[in-house]
Amino acid sequence: MKISYNWLKQFIKTDWDAVKTGELLTDLGLEVEGIDAFESIKGGLKGLVVGEVLTCIKHPNADKLSLTTVDLGDGEPTQIVCGAPNVAVGQKVAVATIGTILYDEKGKEFPIKKGRIRGEDSFGMICAEDEIGLSDNHEGILVLDNLLKSGAKLSEVFEVQSDEIFEIGLTPNRADAMSHYGVARDLKAGLQQQEINLELISPSVIDFHVDLRTKKISVEVADKELAPRYVGVTLTDVEVKESPTWLQNRLKSIGISPKNNVVDVTNYVLHELGQPLHAFDAGKIKGDKIIVQTLPAGTKFTTLDEVERTLHQEDIMICDANSNPLCIGGVFGGKDSGVTSETNSVFLESAYFNPISIRKTAKRHGLNTDASFRFERGIDINFVKYALKRAVLLLQETTGAKIASGIQEFYPNRIIDFEVVVKYSNIYRLIGQEIPKETIKKILASLDIKINSETEEILGLTVPSYRVDVQREADIIEEILRVYGYNHINYSQKLNTSLSFSDFDKEKYENKLADQLVAQGFYETMANSLTKPDYIHLSDKLKEEVSVIMLNPLSADLEAMRQSMLFGGLESIAYNSKRQQHNLRFFEFGKTYHKYENAYHEENHLALYVSGFQNQNHWQIKDQKSDFFYLKATVAALLTKSGIASFKTKPTKNDLFSEGISLYNGKIKIADLGVVKKAILKSFGIKQEVLFADIAIQKLYDKIADNQVTIQELHKYPSVKRDLALLVDQKVSFSELYHTSYQTEPKLLKEVTLFDVYEGENLPEGKKSYALSFVLRDKNKTLNEKQIDKTMQKLTRSFEKQFNAELRS
Repeated sequence: MKISYNWLKQFIKTDWDAVKTGELLTDLGLEVEGIDAFESIKGGLKGLVVGEVLTCIKHPNADKLSLTTVDLGDGEPTQIVCGAPNVAVGQKVAVATIGTILYDEKGKEFPIKKGRIRGEDSFGMICAEDEIGLSDNHEGILVLDNLLKSGAKLSEVFEVQSDEIFEIGLTPNRADAMSHYGVARDLKAGLQQQEINLELISPSVIDFHVDLRTKKISVEVADKELAPRYVGVTLTDVEVKESPTWLQNRLKSIGISPKNNVVDVTNYVLHELGQPLHAFDAGKIKGDKIIVQTLPAGTKFTTLDEVERTLHQEDIMICDANSNPLCIGGVFGGKDSGVTSETNSVFLESAYFNPISIRKTAKRHGLNTDASFRFERGIDINFVKYALKRAVLLLQETTGAKIASGIQEFYPNRIIDFEVVVKYSNIYRLIGQEIPKETIKKILASLDIKINSETEEILGLTVPSYRVDVQREADIIEEILRVYGYNHINYSQKLNTSLSFSDFDKEKYENKLADQLVAQGFYETMANSLTKPDYIHLSDKLKEEVSVIMLNPLSADLEAMRQSMLFGGLESIAYNSKRQQHNLRFFEFGKTYHKYENAYHEENHLALYVSGFQNQNHWQIKDQKSDFFYLKATVAALLTKSGIASFKTKPTKNDLFSEGISLYNGKIKIADLGVVKKAILKSFGIKQEVLFADIAIQKLYDKIADNQVTIQELHKYPSVKRDLALLVDQKVSFSELYHTSYQTEPKLLKEVTLFDVYEGENLPEGKKSYALSFVLRDKNKTLNEKQIDKTMQKLTRSFEKQFNAELRS
């Protein structure tokens, strides 16, 4: 949020410099992130003076140039070569003297130096309007009023405004400080704590009175819950034109482009007092009546940005007597009801809309306006009419308007200021030290918090309506502390801590795994738990009915909580790939979210994402692609680190993979890993292979926390391990080979593991290579070579028969 220091000093007459004031505002909780200089004209017209053209003759060596002498007020004529066709003797002109810095339309500096143009010396420059930043006009030099004195500074002639702008990082709860007046109110409280008592000056509205009752637009509110207060007034004889310079400069200083005097006044009051206003062309309000209501779902409405929007049945709409929509209340105006250069009468609206309703509407339509920003956080309902009067007086000043009706107001239920009870003992306890009671009461008074009752132990307080965030005793104490000053709180040199005797430290365990992955070249990522709901359609295993959907999403892309860790990682890979980063290894600790029978369920995961080569390109090192075997080895190392030395593999049932396995410890599945389907990668714009591992780390937590050791008898007879490299059709899955293996040899076969998948060069079209490992063991005797060969031959024949597999040498 930008706050102009000059504007701020209209409300509180401080002589502090901006840096000192910024430090106090930061101490008060309004963090000043930076202070920027502002000039209404870039460069401030420094070095530019009024000059009088004394002589003007044709340049002896150029047809389109003139040789002039100019009086700059120093008693000596100055020779300047000028190329403008309209330069003439006797004119008062704008002259940039030697050393002046001008700026082009892109802000690039253009220093004025002594020059020699076509053989003639030139000691300055006679300027056009665009060359000094007054306008875009370049038809000729700027001709000034002849009454101006030669040598006068141009910055004084055009009243250049210099200012210092605070960039305040406002926290969402501080709705009361979303204006210059609100910041001044806080500054006053801070200064009082330093024994500097300054008056808070409020703009006067005492001159507000109805000029003539010639046009009344009545107000009706259909639902008082949506619009607890609504006021409006009609103005006639409005002349829509450019705003006066002072008003334009105020808005420019905080980054707002002036539009016309009517719109500029509403923006001015918004940033001055924090009250959003809206001006309607009164001639476009049918039936001379405003109705605040909702419209049926599906109603079409075109907003000021010429976008046709489909309304929701809960959107607050400002309508005319025929229920034709004019404006989305508190969010955005309509294309056909706004003020134009043809407008001569205006209906000015000031209201308090339901904050929750405004926020939902703004998010539904993807709109974030200055008005919705304030309405959804909660404005001061008692400022609604005051701000309207303030704006009307400014419109009278800038447009010549006349007030054509009394103020039409809907405010059936007056809002009562909130009351809260505070104990001194709780103040001391939460702050950590005793503050004198008189200091506490002084701080409360500076914050407009009234003391209704008082005992030795308790204060009964009334909180002003503009402090919508102060509702509890703890909030009051926080207010006292921030004004008293966090820097004034004493702290002890002693450090207190609690010792933990837990056998399992989850954070320490995760750090141990993270350290191991980082040592292997992985980078940790943190994806958003909120994601696109459409991602569930990339897998048959992800179900729409178990999705956790946000009631009030920030955007359509952040509407659902993730059911899988995969998609956030793919977004990161896609982002990096587009920036020529192809060798990627990421990991993330995170949760997935599901809703089962009205109960919410969260699961902890450790996800690994691998793509590209294991090593960076180097002429001394052969490129080694990150493959399935590399990922499996990485997962196995993590499991070993977790105390799981042995596990079994089975074909995965997870349809996110084109090829993959599941790892089991006993009957508990602890991980899925494999190659991500190309169809999924295509939806993210990823062209290279991606390997993904999803470790059910919650099950590892449980296993480690239980710390149960299972002891079983060692196998009496040794196991034998044999490998096969099979060339199979693309459509053949590891799952099919896995189950066929056990069906072929149910007695001796103890384990089947996939340790490599290859698809690429040197293979026939439509083929891929699986590398399988088989563990054989007989519980009654030691296997001999003949039995082993016979078993492997049986497996090979089975693969050949069922899958047309070929052995690779």
